[in-house]
Amino acid sequence: MSVTVRVPAKVNVQLAVGAARPDGYHDLANVFLAVGLYDEVTVTESDELRVTCEGPDADQVPLDRTNLAARAAEALAARYGRTPDVHIHIAKDIPVAGGMAGGSADGAGALLACDALWGTGASRAELLEICAELGSDVPFSLIGGAALGTGRGEQLTVLDVGGTFHWVFALADRGLSTPAVFREFDRLVEGTDVPEPVASRDVLQALAKGDPDALAAAVSNDLQPAALSLFPTLADTLTAGRAAGALTALVSGSGPTTAFLARDPESAAKVAETLRTSGTCRTVRTASGPAPGATVTTGR
Repeated sequence: MSVTVRVPAKVNVQLAVGAARPDGYHDLANVFLAVGLYDEVTVTESDELRVTCEGPDADQVPLDRTNLAARAAEALAARYGRTPDVHIHIAKDIPVAGGMAGGSADGAGALLACDALWGTGASRAELLEICAELGSDVPFSLIGGAALGTGRGEQLTVLDVGGTFHWVFALADRGLSTPAVFREFDRLVEGTDVPEPVASRDVLQALAKGDPDALAAAVSNDLQPAALSLFPTLADTLTAGRAAGALTALVSGSGPTTAFLARDPESAAKVAETLRTSGTCRTVRTASGPAPGATVTTGR
């Protein structure tokens, strides 16, 4: 028997970052929007825990027990007193190490798939609790849609979205380590008074109204200067997308994927084509949001 779960990528339309906490994490005001780029995670009964992966940049995905999908299976199995003997296969379409929560998506997908395969009957709250233990972005991958993440991003408040937002994503020719970007953020703000992160009322209102122009005027990412410091040529990609007619451009999360908001599908296609031939990125994807969270598509 096997179960397949489809789980979306995300873009951060606001990422406000506080000063480093004593535990090394940062308080965040993180406004997530799930977008229609998906990984599919299939879990099959096996005689041992193993992970396989196919798709773009699959060779960059760890196949050992550091993979969040494997850790999710182990965490759920431990709670229910069983062994995590499953084969987890990831069909990857979310960019790897791209700031779009691909690894977190796989963790949420594996958790939901194992829950369905084993019939554990875990509550939504329990699954979200396990997600939070796995990583800051994993709970949002489970619920999808749009949400405000506080704490280190794992405490979620679901947000209303009044329309569809059209995005273009430019993928870079290498990845960026999220911990390295946070370390660079700490270096750049050292000696300054870092304000407490607060959700932007303008961002929340723009999402609720489904207004792309208002959202374009309000998006922000406090990690963008750090990402650009580590990967300066991303500035060329941002400039190319704006010149192509994007309403706004920003680094997605910790990067290095750059995100461009367009007014409609036709504008998104034009921005994508210009970026594709600009020589400033490896490849380009288009997607719209909000998208649903982790969803069982086939199963027992």
